[in-house]
Amino acid sequence: MKLQRMNRRALTLGALAVSGALALTACGSDDTGNASGGGSSASASNNSAIKCDDAKGQLQASGSSAQKNAIDAWVKAFTAACKDVQINYNPTGSGAGVTAFTQGQTAFAGSDSPLKPEEATAAKKVCGGNAAVDLPMVGGPIAIGYNVPGVDNLVLDSATLAKIFDGKITKWDDAAIQKLNPDAKLPSTKIQAFHRSDESGTTDNFTKYLIATAPADWKYSGGKAWQAKGGQSAQGSAGLAQQVNQTPGAISYFELSYATGSIKAAALKTGAATPAAATVENATKAISSAKVVGTGNDLALQLNYKPTADGAYPLTLVTYEILCEKGNKADTLAATKAFLTYTASEDGQKQLTAAQYAPIPAEIITKVRSTISNLS
Repeated sequence: MKLQRMNRRALTLGALAVSGALALTACGSDDTGNASGGGSSASASNNSAIKCDDAKGQLQASGSSAQKNAIDAWVKAFTAACKDVQINYNPTGSGAGVTAFTQGQTAFAGSDSPLKPEEATAAKKVCGGNAAVDLPMVGGPIAIGYNVPGVDNLVLDSATLAKIFDGKITKWDDAAIQKLNPDAKLPSTKIQAFHRSDESGTTDNFTKYLIATAPADWKYSGGKAWQAKGGQSAQGSAGLAQQVNQTPGAISYFELSYATGSIKAAALKTGAATPAAATVENATKAISSAKVVGTGNDLALQLNYKPTADGAYPLTLVTYEILCEKGNKADTLAATKAFLTYTASEDGQKQLTAAQYAPIPAEIITKVRSTISNLS
């Protein structure tokens, strides 16, 4: 588990701030890095991919808190090249983000789950009768963060996780946990399981994993709203991480970049010989086996929660940027295309690894770029 300890040190150095809504300004440069639209010369290498294309004004977006750290990194780079666009991303959670978008309050939503049929229908009203599309932009592992003093390399499996979050396992020295960790000195500390209080795509993906891999122990139907009884709740990935960080005996689920401070991330037992650590590389192995199940330019994915590759981390999510394929508001279209063109670019995707996220596989992100270029 040396790799896991190294990864935690990297996380402490590389994770970005998680509090508050983002309000930064930006405009752009051409592909050669020369200034355009009155912007300054781009000095950072990733600025060469940024073009503002005369975009101006404010861009409002909200949703997934899982991608907040990625959005921070992207806007920082975008700001270095651009000055005339103000981007405000509010990490309200996937459910609230989709609702704000379908009510016409934002230019796009971030969601860790693709649109449901009823949400797609509602989106048509703000898209002038046109369809909204799910564009996968951010990938990564959902870490099982825990705070158990003296236990540095915890291993869990889906059945044990299901019982923990359903209140069936309540002590850290439970026999099921001891069996998975024969060399660990597990305390009799009470388990404090935290789940999301808001509707969350991270919750949706976490429970999909439990449904797919531990159906005998997780009897709930799943979705963005937490269904199991008991446990404690907090809002957003940052809220969960804060609770785990300050609560001995705590355990929760959130995107890997939130696993900082005293939080450690458990490795998950799969069909492979060795438990899979929650790393970007291991998540990429799993996401690479995802299938596109959307139609047309909609790129909704079906994730594989039972990967067979050695080291593939089974508990992953993909965050989508959701917006109108056609019928976007004229005053935000140019800014939306400029920003998302950058996030989907090769340089934009490279930013993800540094922020502890997984880039979208090449064959999928190529389709995302094509859809963005044709937005209207």
